Amino acid sequence: MGKPVISRPKEQPPAGRAVEQSVMGPVDKAMEVLSALVETGAPHRLADLARRTGLTKPTVHRLLRGLAGSGFVEPAEGGSYRAGPRLLGLAAAALDSGPALRRIRPVLAELRTRTGLLAHYAVRDGDAAVCLEVSEPAREYALELRPGSRAPLLLSAPGLAVLAALPPAEAEEAFSAAEAAGHPLPVSAADLRDEIAAAAERGYAVDDQYEQEDHRALASAVRDAEGRVVGAVALTGLVFTLDRAGVELYGPMVRAAARAVSAGLVSDGHPGLTVAREAVRDLGAGL
Repeated sequence: MGKPVISRPKEQPPAGRAVEQSVMGPVDKAMEVLSALVETGAPHRLADLARRTGLTKPTVHRLLRGLAGSGFVEPAEGGSYRAGPRLLGLAAAALDSGPALRRIRPVLAELRTRTGLLAHYAVRDGDAAVCLEVSEPAREYALELRPGSRAPLLLSAPGLAVLAALPPAEAEEAFSAAEAAGHPLPVSAADLRDEIAAAAERGYAVDDQYEQEDHRALASAVRDAEGRVVGAVALTGLVFTLDRAGVELYGPMVRAAARAVSAGLVSDGHPGLTVAREAVRDLGAGL
């Protein structure tokens, strides 16, 4: 806790997408553009979308025109672009239909009420953690987190929690792939490995200003009925609202919430006594 703030260079496109690949098909390119379009900071200008995707400006412009004609993209002020009504409708339908999200929403609301912090749920997408659901408290300052927000896997509490819950070989492969993506790290890879090991031991990970200055977050992994890691429950707050004492108080609550969701997913599938017993035990101790 309390490490010095480290400035980060301006965001660069992931190494694997820095140069347009001839083997990338039109559908792949369109998906890259849509993914960049819904990142934080919309609406986005053409040059920004080209930089984020690694595609050329003419390619991005051609794809935007085609996607706009289908309602997935719409022009915004100043020659920029944002998600269109068709894309927003599909996203809303998808977010409303998943069994994990149906289980997670009341749990996030409970965490938000008990802690006064922003509660959220995220899943892994390659070298990133993607936020799918947010329960935000009403207060005078707001945190920039919304469904669809992406964060580098190694710099976010949900990403670290997921890595801590994976089998060692799979976790090492995911760690190496995320490291190769080239995102600037605020601490050494060895320190991140230590945090992942500690997270596996205590059941929740801590993002101590890794992703964003003055922000701290906690997260614990969620498993489905087969025991697979499907995402992570998280709490995020400014450092003065989530200090060392807060981490020790709220960490077990986040862990208990994640296990409660896991137990719910087990009950949706096949009974799993181990997960259910752990959830009951932690709910009694943490909540």
